[in-house]
Amino acid sequence: AIIIDRYIIIRKSKLNVPAFLIKIRGLLKRKDIQGAARYCQEEKSPAANIIRKGLKKYRFGHERVREAIDNAGKQEINKLEKGLNVLATISGVAPLLGFLGTVTGMISAFMNIENLQGSANPSDLAGGIWEALLTTASGLAVGIIAFTFYNYLISAINKLVLDMEVVSNDVIDVLEEVERGSKITEDEVELEL
Repeated sequence: AIIIDRYIIIRKSKLNVPAFLIKIRGLLKRKDIQGAARYCQEEKSPAANIIRKGLKKYRFGHERVREAIDNAGKQEINKLEKGLNVLATISGVAPLLGFLGTVTGMISAFMNIENLQGSANPSDLAGGIWEALLTTASGLAVGIIAFTFYNYLISAINKLVLDMEVVSNDVIDVLEEVERGSKITEDEVELEL
């Protein structure tokens, strides 16, 4: 359930960074802060949410915008990573539970040997050995699947975080240039992407 939930969230969170930056830069260079905030609200991605929250603080100055973007970034990362600690725990604990089953299965097999006073045939031991192997295989299967998807989700989230940083830094730079009165030409917008 965690894997499916995080996969859907990550898929919905993806953003076409170059197209987003071109649109935001165009709005910001025209000093249309409200239009940029509306565009971010329509976009519905973590990066757009971060920028929108930063733009809400525009009237309080550049530093307030930077702080708002940093805080919003931390919140968005926290939302993206929700439940991954449980998945990491499952990937670590499942093999251990399998090994615990191995130990209990072997204990059962040796108890049968003791009860039969050493004259046990293979069929007497099969139940304990079967238990040992089944729990080991199950624990490893669950652990391998959980660990594989945990690593996949972490790498996908890291890519989203990188995109959020690129967008955030670019917007902060554009806002600073707009405050200073520097003109950003369309050629610069295209070349930097």
